Amino acid sequence: MLQTISTDNFLEQYNSFDLIIDARSPDEYAHSKIPNSINLYALSDDEHRERGFIYKQKSKNDAKVKGASYVCINASKHIFELNKLCKIGSKIAIYCARGGLRSGSLATIFSNIGYRVYKLELGYKGFRSKVVNYLESFPHSDFIVLGGNTGCGKSELIQALPNSIDLEALANHLGSTFGAVKGKQPSEKEFQNRLFFELLRLNINNPIFIEGESKRIGKIILPDLLYKRMGQGKRVEITAPIGQRVQRIMKDYINVDDDFFYYCMDRITPYIQKKIKEETIEYYKKRDLAKVSQILLLDYYDNVYKKPIQIDFIVSNENENTALDALKNIASSI
Repeated sequence: MLQTISTDNFLEQYNSFDLIIDARSPDEYAHSKIPNSINLYALSDDEHRERGFIYKQKSKNDAKVKGASYVCINASKHIFELNKLCKIGSKIAIYCARGGLRSGSLATIFSNIGYRVYKLELGYKGFRSKVVNYLESFPHSDFIVLGGNTGCGKSELIQALPNSIDLEALANHLGSTFGAVKGKQPSEKEFQNRLFFELLRLNINNPIFIEGESKRIGKIILPDLLYKRMGQGKRVEITAPIGQRVQRIMKDYINVDDDFFYYCMDRITPYIQKKIKEETIEYYKKRDLAKVSQILLLDYYDNVYKKPIQIDFIVSNENENTALDALKNIASSI
């Protein structure tokens, strides 16, 4: 069975698919994709480029022939992988860039085997249009924004709270000078795709917990409407004892290597006293990460943290369960 499905219908049925297949090239997939999709490409990166060259320099028909020959070869490999992932008869969605030949070719083959295949009508382009439009006009309006000094456990609270968005997890960045410790960030489009699905799953009738961030998290720029709504939200200042803050920071930075550490120390040079910087480096050389964390918290992070003019609530996170109860009570009172 093979059906073409609109973007809206695809999103309504999103959780019912046994598998979502991205038929684009690996490079396209790596840059950004529909969350939870896997890449079974119709054309590899080199094949995709070659077909495009033939299309522009020779003829459309030659490009179709070359492309079809590659699709047949690749499909013969993917069939075995598909059979390992899900049994024949499973419900599958498939998309390419614009819902054209690449997804159509694989969809025909897979459906003839016996899979129930739904080809995304406008492909990834149609999905991205939906994402962009939604992020410019989403209905969620009530946000509870958690602020506070570094190491107060805001991320842990966000992760434990219902109806919440963990922006730093979506951006794979801790939102600070040392924030890239998590590794490579997603592309802007990939971040937006993840955020889109997070917003879709949330109850718009209840307040949304979110961590206070600047407009930029590493290289990721927050959508204008989200940043605006965060600015309009209720602000909760989270506090915690310095000992607990140090322990949290050490968990994040335990695997920091020398190159990354010294690079970050150079970046914060304008914001920290020379003596303090030298002292921090000496403790780092001794691998006294507790002392390094404490110095950075008190002499760098706390100094550059800009406390908002308006703070609606203050919640201590010395005990996480108590803090969670307080935050839930705040949500129920709004």
